[in-house]
Order: sequence, then C-alpha cells, then structure tokens
Amino acid sequence: MEQISPKSRLATVLLTFFLGIFGAHRFYIGRTITAIVMLVLSVAYLFVVRMWGYAVIFLGIAGLWALVDFILVVSGLMKDNNGRLIKNW
Repeated sequence: MEQISPKSRLATVLLTFFLGIFGAHRFYIGRTITAIVMLVLSVAYLFVVRMWGYAVIFLGIAGLWALVDFILVVSGLMKDNNGRLIKNW
C-alpha cells in the first residue's frame, strides 16, 4: 500500500497556482533542489535575462513546469521528498 504524505494537498495546490513559477510548492513538499532550480529560472527572467531576446524561454520553462506540477497535485499524483503521495486535502 502506498504511503500518504502529511502535507496538505490544498496548500500545495494553492502554492502551485499562485507561486508555482517560483517553486514555492516544491519548497513546501520538501523538494528543495528542484525548487531552487525553478526559483533561479524565474529570478533570472525577472532580473537578468529580460534584457535579452531569449528571456521568455526561462519563464516558459518554469511556467510549463509549474503547469505540469499543478496537474499532478490536483490529480493526487504529486509525491513529497520521501516519495509519499500528497492525497489529503
């Protein structure tokens, strides 16, 4: 039987929806490394790369990643850093 995470699915959904491109939901569920990658992509767009023509790529990657995570969280398929499903609302 699959173990269930003590993390709130509702909190994860809200963090993903409102702050997903910054990786806030991944910090919440304990996936720190990937959260930092998402944060760096978003901050790089906001502060550094916006001057160049390819800046949208950084935000597009983080946005698409957040969208996929949002779908996984809503459907109950997202796992925390210990591999437990985030099911409880």
